[in-house]
Amino acid sequence: MAPTDPPAHHDHSDQQRMVNEMWRTYLTTGDMPKDMGAPWFMSVKLRPFVKRLPSNPRCRLCDYPFGGLGGFVARSVLGIRTSTLNPRLCNICEDAVREINGGAEIELSLLFADVRGSTTIAETMSPAAYSRIIDRFYTAASQALFWKNALLEKLIGDEVAGFFVPGIAGLDHARVAIDAAQEILRVTGHGDPGGPWAPVGVGVHTGLAYVGAVGAGGGVPDITVLGDAVNTAARIAAQAAAGEVLFSEASRAAAGLPDTGLETRHLNLKGRTEPIDVWVKKAR
Repeated sequence: MAPTDPPAHHDHSDQQRMVNEMWRTYLTTGDMPKDMGAPWFMSVKLRPFVKRLPSNPRCRLCDYPFGGLGGFVARSVLGIRTSTLNPRLCNICEDAVREINGGAEIELSLLFADVRGSTTIAETMSPAAYSRIIDRFYTAASQALFWKNALLEKLIGDEVAGFFVPGIAGLDHARVAIDAAQEILRVTGHGDPGGPWAPVGVGVHTGLAYVGAVGAGGGVPDITVLGDAVNTAARIAAQAAAGEVLFSEASRAAAGLPDTGLETRHLNLKGRTEPIDVWVKKAR
């Protein structure tokens, strides 16, 4: 082995650690690491001036505008546009972390919202009419997630999935996720005198997961969430009846909610040998 080979391997390991640290910092603080040499227009010192650029709406992390003259300048000169994960954020940090495959394990909260009985609903109407209901559900649920500072993980079939990371949703991401779940029930008509226009059940779970860019394959990599916590959240959601939010004991504890005055259930989840405790909130 040539004498220069070990340092090359060492350099690769250092680079991967740097990439992973970039991800960790972004996901837990909403910023890039201070020693990463962020572009001049992302300098914290510029933010007071950026706030004066017209006009709203603007990125809730870095304050660059999306609308008006300021938005035109940001798009044309700096390439700043809305994020694909949440249109209340800009694309700068997202694009930076997408450039190099990597990620980080962090504690976060996950939310899955499903239309209950979608197969039966589809049988009672034309495909076009059913697609309008699902599209309306996607729009309403996504907007509820965006306003609670979630990142949209996916839209698939009759399901919407989002994740709440500390750097964007805040350190109280578990409470925010539970609030977002109840908001999804509200905007789909649960609690209305006439009943919901889409029967929706929601599951929330808090735990350790890997968030990173995967599947580049010569194209643009997807930012996704992987791990047992994701599977647990999805399986909790699958057992939520229409008009219910089921959230795990981990989410309850992280949200600081009392363990009294709430309905609790013991669920047997697929792939788990032991039942899991969940708590129940109904549509408000």
